[in-house]
Amino acid sequence: MRAITEDFLRNELRSSQPEVYVIPQGKILTPAAREYLQQRKIRVEKEGGYTYTHQLKAPVQKAEEPAPEEKKEAPKKPESTGRPHVVATEVPPPEEVEIPVQVTVPKPKYVDDATGAFYYEKPEHMTQLVRNVLVNKDDKRIVFRGKLDSLEALFVLNQTILLEMQEDQEFIDDLEDILVSLREMMRCDVLDEPFTRETIIGLTHEELRAHSHNPMKYYKVKQMVLPSYKLGKTYALLNQLRTAVRETEVAAAAAFHNGKSYDRADIIEELNRDRKSVV
Repeated sequence: MRAITEDFLRNELRSSQPEVYVIPQGKILTPAAREYLQQRKIRVEKEGGYTYTHQLKAPVQKAEEPAPEEKKEAPKKPESTGRPHVVATEVPPPEEVEIPVQVTVPKPKYVDDATGAFYYEKPEHMTQLVRNVLVNKDDKRIVFRGKLDSLEALFVLNQTILLEMQEDQEFIDDLEDILVSLREMMRCDVLDEPFTRETIIGLTHEELRAHSHNPMKYYKVKQMVLPSYKLGKTYALLNQLRTAVRETEVAAAAAFHNGKSYDRADIIEELNRDRKSVV
């Protein structure tokens, strides 16, 4: 028998435990016989000194081949239709641009003469001096205009009384001429225009000065020094007008005095003439 089986070894080695089992030349061990010797830890040698060691080989696992990459299919070209092929491209969102907004701010209507402050509406405690310039209502220039306004009213009242008294019309007309001068004075002050008038009650400045200083020569009456009721109602009304013009003249001097000189010397001078015309 050429092959040495497991049964043969079991019978042969039943009563012994050798360290080495020598396989005679020309003999081979069956796999079961070889496993039996290994279990009993008996070294196997072939005759001639060659040691035969049997090792069970573990099954070799093949390394897993990397999965082939999925090939991306190329986008199919659109079938030709005879028309140009339009491919949409991704457009980035537009940048946010801040557009300045123009806000129309209304211009102020008025300016404060004292502080330079601007106003959209005129405050109740203020009034217009010239154009859009505002001042307080107790400003000296406004006080002067109030005096001038009252003076004009007094001339109208006295003209009415003299007319009822059937005084000479020429006399009443002279008062009207002075009243026109006062109204022109007011207009020039409000519009900030120069006041010029060559004559008043038909007299030049020089003639008026001469008449007021010497009424006896021109009117056959004495120069009024101390008024009296004995001089009559007409005389009393004229004296009232004279003092009212005087008060207005003083108010003008206070209003137009700038500390060194007077801004509206033309108005002050005219008021002086008006006062002389009713003396």
